[in-house]
Amino acid sequence: MEGTQEVPIQVIRQRELKWIDMLGHWDKWMIKRFNKVRLRCQKGIPPALRGRAWLYLSGGKVKKEQNQGKFQELDQQEGDPKWVDVIEKDLHRQFPFHEMFVSRGGHGQQDLFRVLKAYTLYRPEEGYCQAQAPIAAVLLMHMPAETRNYCVNTMGFVLQEAIQLDGEILFALLRRVSPISYRHLEKHKIDPVLYMTEWFMCAFSRTLPWASVLRVWDMFLCDGVKIIFRVGLVLLKCMLGTREKLKSCQGQYETMELLRAIEPRYMQEGFLVREWKRGGSCIVSNTCSLF
Repeated sequence: MEGTQEVPIQVIRQRELKWIDMLGHWDKWMIKRFNKVRLRCQKGIPPALRGRAWLYLSGGKVKKEQNQGKFQELDQQEGDPKWVDVIEKDLHRQFPFHEMFVSRGGHGQQDLFRVLKAYTLYRPEEGYCQAQAPIAAVLLMHMPAETRNYCVNTMGFVLQEAIQLDGEILFALLRRVSPISYRHLEKHKIDPVLYMTEWFMCAFSRTLPWASVLRVWDMFLCDGVKIIFRVGLVLLKCMLGTREKLKSCQGQYETMELLRAIEPRYMQEGFLVREWKRGGSCIVSNTCSLF
């Protein structure tokens, strides 16, 4: 949980005890000591408690209590054929090397189908899009299908219609955070939707190394979408933020190729956390001013 450094087992056990206490008195901690909850999320949630912590942080626990039996009711329904067909075609694309999803028709893919189908029935006006599957798969790796369903119903998904607005906000923030990056993207008329759609719709689950995905999600479920903006700003600034870097991308094509192949060092969890936690950094202050 501390970047490339191994966390001593004693530290992990201490953190587990602290999280057990927090989860046992959740409402009190969230009302009176939320800053401490945030700090512990920033340090990384202990793996043994991540599923339960995500359920609480997302509001899924409350949603589950308010909708007892709802998932079972949706699970027994057939589902809209147009969505069922698309979902079935997407199942094998989700983390195909993970033990849960490696087998076609295995228990992992079956559970993934169940929760995606249930969501289309619960919110038929939204239906299904491909970005939902990786989000659901990450949650499914940490909690049972029913529990994960309530997390998703609380979190929702980033709709395609909202991406355009998110891109405009990200671009406006980039102008303050990294003027060099902003001017370069503007000069070559590179619309934010071209590079940030998958970042936002999949909450970086298809972009970052696995350890970084978990660390980002720990904070995302605590602090909300501003974390996704901060990660995006860090990546853009690191990849395009100096004149030296821009020498290799003189046009739109070269710039997009660069952003599709982000340097691994910039995606490591320790690096990402250090960048957005820098005291007084404009990344933090600018995003906080909007959210």
